Amino acid sequence: MSDAPSVTRRRAPAVLGRFDGWAAGALVVSGLVAAPLIAVIVLALTPSDDIWSHLLSTVLPLYASNTVFLMTGVGAGTLIIGTATAWLVTMCRFPGRRVFEWLLLLPMAIPAYVIAFLYTDLLEYAGPVQSALRHAAGWTTRRDYWFPDIRSLGGAIAMMTLVLYPYVYLLARAAFHEQSVCVLEVGRTLGRGPWRSFFTIALPLARPAIVVGVALAMMETLSDYGTVTFFEVPTFSAGIYDVWRNMSSVAGAAQLAVVLLVFALILVAAERWARRDRRFHHTTTKYRALPSYRLGGGRAGLAFLICALPVLLGFVLPVGVLIEHSLRAGADSFGWEYLGFAANSLLLSSVSAACAVAVGLLLAYGIRLGRSPLLKYAARIASLGYAVPGAVLAVGVLVPLAAFDNMVDGWMRQLVGVSTGLLLSGTLAAVTFGYVVRFLALAYGAIDASLAKVTPSMDGAARTLGQTPGGALARVHVPIIRGSVLVAAMLVFVDGMKELPMTLIMRPFNFETLATWVYVLGVTERLQDYSPGALVIVAAGVLPIIVMIRTTSRSRPGQGPGQGMTS
Repeated sequence: MSDAPSVTRRRAPAVLGRFDGWAAGALVVSGLVAAPLIAVIVLALTPSDDIWSHLLSTVLPLYASNTVFLMTGVGAGTLIIGTATAWLVTMCRFPGRRVFEWLLLLPMAIPAYVIAFLYTDLLEYAGPVQSALRHAAGWTTRRDYWFPDIRSLGGAIAMMTLVLYPYVYLLARAAFHEQSVCVLEVGRTLGRGPWRSFFTIALPLARPAIVVGVALAMMETLSDYGTVTFFEVPTFSAGIYDVWRNMSSVAGAAQLAVVLLVFALILVAAERWARRDRRFHHTTTKYRALPSYRLGGGRAGLAFLICALPVLLGFVLPVGVLIEHSLRAGADSFGWEYLGFAANSLLLSSVSAACAVAVGLLLAYGIRLGRSPLLKYAARIASLGYAVPGAVLAVGVLVPLAAFDNMVDGWMRQLVGVSTGLLLSGTLAAVTFGYVVRFLALAYGAIDASLAKVTPSMDGAARTLGQTPGGALARVHVPIIRGSVLVAAMLVFVDGMKELPMTLIMRPFNFETLATWVYVLGVTERLQDYSPGALVIVAAGVLPIIVMIRTTSRSRPGQGPGQGMTS
């Protein structure tokens, strides 16, 4: 009999955990972050003036087919390029391998819409490439030859693949880098060469990381607005903006957003399903320098070419064109207007990064203290924002904020006869909230992973010394995980600098960021005018890439800074 109460007391923490102020705050924050997704679903259930049947009979099938083909093409392209280059630089020795280890990440810093603008200028009929071909071959009209149309679905797939393959490369390289040397040595003793070892040993072991990388690239493809609209490829992301602004149908936009949300959730579910009931453990603690395959002759040249082409086409050539046009534009392009746009981007991205890190820290620490499955599930829901396209979140953020503004305005009119107008809608606060919802997963994931490595005895030691949970966080945990906090802040900052669809929909009137300004000038093909702004966005993305390179280079267990792979 006496044992029964103790059993009951032990079960409750397993379900609810310790529910203190930190846990309550984390749960409230999770609810606020998830509110835009709930708002989109609720709004989609409201009547939409029969616009859905109109979309279904006209453009909806085209939206669906283009979105599926775009995702499939980018997923396949990033899978092939990212995995092949990661294997080559990790497991093979050829000229330039060490340089390519970090060069292959640089295209991540370039927004897809910027590279689309640049390649359109280079490859269109009046561009330098086709002009040179006509001059060399003596062709006079378009009927004399065939050249692929860059403004097409295939062109959009190519542009996005060039800037999104680093997602797969980064995770695949880390997975290859951490593999146990024993299984690879067994493969070599069985006579397996580089490619057979790759397909039968390394690739199956790295599959979870590769699947995550491909899923991230496909999520970014779903979110793209600038590239598909510039190339005139109708997709759900472009359709949401069109229905919202041009057809003035909020409910119709929400219904399209729900369909796009389903696409995103399918990607998340597919990534988890691919790893169902499977475990990828190392069978030994034997870690030392990975066995590498020395390539010579034609194989070395082919490996060099495979690694060089993505860097050349995805970073060197676009940045070279931007630098050339920026120098040609001269000092006139760096006027007060340009500085204002840069200041807007820096302010919005910095505040959003600080808020996302603070919220991510609150969630991760609240879960650590409470140890509640309920909090963990709430944090997972709150972290879905990164899988949801910016156009969808924009609808979800603006609708409840507009309802709140109208409610407050109605109250104030009745009470004091004064109209408060729009308090939150169309303000920087709304855009910042949207950014936090969109990029919280980046901050929370980095902080939670780092905080999990801090031994729980640290918490007990801090409490015995009289520290409150907040004091332990500020004086013990944050100094230990400050590197991950900095990386999380930089990742959010860089994505905020590049974010386009959410900013276009939610920005205040007469408010431009570098991303929106570059896009507006890019669609009018004013290359010299937008080049300086695009260079600033690219430069802002290079710093966190360098940090990631340094982090992954030291990620192999048992390998210090000076214990790299033999070459």
